[in-house]
Amino acid sequence: MVFTLKDDYIELCKLLKAANMVMSGGEGKEVVAQGMVTVDGELETRKRCKIRAGQTVAFEGSVIEVIDGTV
Repeated sequence: MVFTLKDDYIELCKLLKAANMVMSGGEGKEVVAQGMVTVDGELETRKRCKIRAGQTVAFEGSVIEVIDGTV
């Protein structure tokens, strides 16, 4: 799926919620903490990791491509 940023970045746990991959921000924080999420192919455990345009996030077989919508 493609996610369009409205700002310079979005925190990883908030992105998972905004993309409807988790039901709540708390669940987003938990799956990140458990090592279930990768950013650009690398395991990411920082819940508030800043995701910017051009990055890809993968969780449970789904991939989010983040694009810039601020232009």
